[in-house]
Amino acid sequence: MGHSTIVFDAITFSYPALCSPVFDHLSATVPEGWTGVVGGNGTGKTTLLKLATGTLAVDSGHVMAPEHAVYCRQDTDRMPDDLEDMLVSGDKAAGRLVSELEIGYDWPYRWESLSHGERKRAQVGTALWKQPRLLAVDEPTNHLDARARGLLFNALKAFDGIGLLVSHDRELLDSLCDRCLFMDPPVVRMRPGSYSQGREQSELEEQSAEKERETSGRALKKLRQEAARRRDRASRAHARRSKRGVDAKDHDTKAKIDLCRVSGKDGADGRALKRLAGRIRQAHETHRNTRVVKRYDTGIWLPENRSKRDLLFHVPGGTMALSPDKGLSFPDLGMGPSGRVGVTGDNGTGKSSLIRYVLARTQLPEERVFFLPQETDPDQALRIVQKVRSLPEEELGRIMTLVRRLGSPPASLMDTRQPSPGELRKLAIAMGIVKHPHFIVMDEPTNHLDLPSVTCLEEALATCSCALLVVSHDHRFLERIAMTRWHLTPVEGEDGDVALGVSGFS
Repeated sequence: MGHSTIVFDAITFSYPALCSPVFDHLSATVPEGWTGVVGGNGTGKTTLLKLATGTLAVDSGHVMAPEHAVYCRQDTDRMPDDLEDMLVSGDKAAGRLVSELEIGYDWPYRWESLSHGERKRAQVGTALWKQPRLLAVDEPTNHLDARARGLLFNALKAFDGIGLLVSHDRELLDSLCDRCLFMDPPVVRMRPGSYSQGREQSELEEQSAEKERETSGRALKKLRQEAARRRDRASRAHARRSKRGVDAKDHDTKAKIDLCRVSGKDGADGRALKRLAGRIRQAHETHRNTRVVKRYDTGIWLPENRSKRDLLFHVPGGTMALSPDKGLSFPDLGMGPSGRVGVTGDNGTGKSSLIRYVLARTQLPEERVFFLPQETDPDQALRIVQKVRSLPEEELGRIMTLVRRLGSPPASLMDTRQPSPGELRKLAIAMGIVKHPHFIVMDEPTNHLDLPSVTCLEEALATCSCALLVVSHDHRFLERIAMTRWHLTPVEGEDGDVALGVSGFS
């Protein structure tokens, strides 16, 4: 049976290792065209894509979606099962995708040597070749240089089915999506238009909700104060109606009390108090139901740490092998205790290989170097989580404070056996910072991070005192944090060889 929409009907889903459900009676409808799925790290974006494509099954409720669905994973460790079939198929669709995404026919035989960006192009190309009615793509622009991002955008733009896109790439969301599903559990809300338009509307709604809650809070406080005054007056009225303590022969006083009891004059405050109680209950319900999104104070810091060494590393000029038939030539490379280098270049030019080559020649103690790799495999992720959980309470507290200030609730992070890639990224950054490093080396550090976290990291690195060596395709990010640029470019006339040039950032 075909479907032209995805319908999530009161779905509930939990991972076995979690104490609370990821989704609890969530309902939403997704039409044809591209829909962005946006939200902070750990809000269930990837889980929603897997439920939509049948990769995961709901605990309760129903998902109605096209049967022919493909989920394009966030990681690129595994080669797509159908990559070889696509390359040898000889059909027009395969030829067009191979050409548009510049996929190499030898890639299946050297998958391990491909850059993550090349793997991502192969992954997306294979998914499109299957011609699904529902395509769910998870963070497709991670690892991609500007040129490859353009190739990917054109390929995704041509897809005419139901598209779900998880991305922290604002430009891609704005250019590709007709609507965005904003995820902020327990609330999920579809907003028409681009991500930027939806974000603006979301901020206006949050501001309105905050004002409404403040107003209802003041009204509730005023009613409670009035109730306290009425209770005091009713208590005094009750005392006046009592004959206790009145002299048995004081007939005038007794007569006045009897008159008050008959007329009910002194009971008016008591009756008014009962009416006021109803208004207080109503005001309390209004205040309680006015939902204001809880936002964590964000912003991290790096402690003042600078090595006393004059030189952190020195690599004499030469050539390093990238593959049996491909080399990277470079001039003399060195860095002092406050050096700040950004590494740029197209996918496949050897940026990750270069920084690992440099790391192996660094003259600092291991504990003074913080290296953030481009990706973390599942086994490494599990070891990181287990290590954090075994830390002394004081050190664990420092790490969790940094995670919170990167925008993720520490409790939910510690509640799961396998954090999302974005949460794991934040955890790794926090663990590196508490080491008080003298040298920070990062390979595509903004991959998987939500947008507020990227800003936090950028600001922290821009003001830190230690040395930096950072690979990134985000040119604006590098301009903020680096002073020197190592740019890798293919050598003209040489088949596959690459050269490193040194310059400043403009």
